Amino acid sequence: MPHICLVEDEEKVAAFIIKGLQERGFEITHAKDGDSAKRLFLADNNFDLVILDIMLPDTSGVDICRLIRERNSLIPILMLTALNRVDDKVSGLEAGADDYLVKPFHFKELVARLNALLRRTQPEGAVLQPASMLTFEDLKLNTLSKTAERAGTEIILTSKEYQLLEMFMRNPNRTLSRDDIADKVWGIQFRTGTNFIDVYINYLRNKIEKGLGSKLIHTVIGMGYILKKEKQA
Repeated sequence: MPHICLVEDEEKVAAFIIKGLQERGFEITHAKDGDSAKRLFLADNNFDLVILDIMLPDTSGVDICRLIRERNSLIPILMLTALNRVDDKVSGLEAGADDYLVKPFHFKELVARLNALLRRTQPEGAVLQPASMLTFEDLKLNTLSKTAERAGTEIILTSKEYQLLEMFMRNPNRTLSRDDIADKVWGIQFRTGTNFIDVYINYLRNKIEKGLGSKLIHTVIGMGYILKKEKQA
């Protein structure tokens, strides 16, 4: 599921949101103040959505919103704040926010608003499911039960094969380099001259493609691998 950046300085509120969203399978990166948020976005981190508090200890969330919009015109931004005045809402929306939720809030409403925003930017071929279910074409991955299936057929995966597939399904239609894969799945630096990643890619391809349907994991020569729909001849 999507990678969310939470910019929130109140520890209890942040812990509540992080716990609830992680239980639903979301990946969360937390910035405790404006400076931390700026560093994250200036480092070109790839987020799928931002939850942004408007009242931060070192700057205004409106300013952070403008900074994000300068770097990314498409990423959904949900302003989360205690301010309930119309002018405050308008300021956030004019700065580039897509939605506005006032504290205190019901967690179910937060999740519903996040899902609504994410549906607008869902990559082609991916289908938004409950946070515990990742789907691409006819391939499904349940992040709670750690199980996979394609076209209704169960796929038995090893631990590393599961982690590798989850990485692809959280990044559909994006080229993943061997460096990215080695870091995220194995927690090591990729060394040229080794082929263990290619070996595991072949293991995974055999399990999710052989006899089950069209090719999903494609080689991008000189760059890495990508999960995408196979073009019809």
